[in-house]
Order: sequence, then structure tokens, then C-alpha cells
Amino acid sequence: MNLSDIFTLSGKSGLFTIAGQTKNNVIVESLVDGKKFPTFASNKLSALKDISIFTTEGETPLSEIYRTIYNKEDGKECISHSESEDNMRLYLEDILPNYDKDQVYKSDIKKLFMWYNILHKADRLKLSEKKNAEKQNVEKKNVEKKNNTIEKEEKTKTTIDNKK
Repeated sequence: MNLSDIFTLSGKSGLFTIAGQTKNNVIVESLVDGKKFPTFASNKLSALKDISIFTTEGETPLSEIYRTIYNKEDGKECISHSESEDNMRLYLEDILPNYDKDQVYKSDIKKLFMWYNILHKADRLKLSEKKNAEKQNVEKKNVEKKNNTIEKEEKTKTTIDNKK
């Protein structure tokens, strides 16, 4: 799951992609409503790929957590961020049993689920494994074609050599 081109913006709810750049700022586009607007030096952009959830062993990146949710929900939306704190914590315990209950706040859990559902609605939850498997299949077919071509060339060369 590639989250490198998706950002959060301090002071704004939702998720954004970079739509362009000007001399002094960056133009972002909202994944929620598609509106574009400039960001300024006072706004902090954070890539989702750089965000993690604290666990008792360290940290777990959002991409791993979202992959777990995606598999658990069979690619559908997860629990709403407007559920009760207890329900959200139970759900998080189900997908990430070792999350640090002291360092992960309710607001963090709400963002986690809200962002997942935004990514789902924007059709941005594509698993990398599928892409890698498809890429490997294409590469395998290309190798097979290349091998077939080489075999044909060798047969042709052998036939020509036999005629001489």
C-alpha cells in the first residue's frame, strides 16, 4: 500500500495530494471534495507514509495497519470515526493488539479510522502485493516470450547450418 503521495495538513481535516507548486507555496487537492488550494509556510504537510502508531515494541506504520484493516474488512470501509471511544479501542485492539494504550489517544484513533475511510472512498487503498504479483506475471510472460524467440532463432540458425 503506497501512502507516499497522500498528506495531512495541519489545521485542516481530511487528506490531500499535491496538485502543483508555485514559487512560494504548494497547491494541494482534497481527497474528500477535490477542492484545490494553496498551502503556506505556516501549514505543516505530513506524508501518511511517515506516520506510525506506537506499540509496546516500537512503532507500526499506517500502511501495515491499513493493510490489516483492508484484509479484515475484505476491502470495505472500517468502523466509523464517530463511534464511541470504547468501540474504536476494541477495534484497534483487534487489528493491532500490541498498540500502546498510554501513548495512543482517542484523537489518534479517530484520525486512523477517518483517514482509512477517506482513502477507501477515494479508491486509494490498493494493496502493493497485488501490483507486485501482476508485475511479476507480466515479467514472467516477457521472459517466456524472450525464451521462445531465442529458441526459434536457434532452430532457424540450426536449420540454416544444416542446409550448408
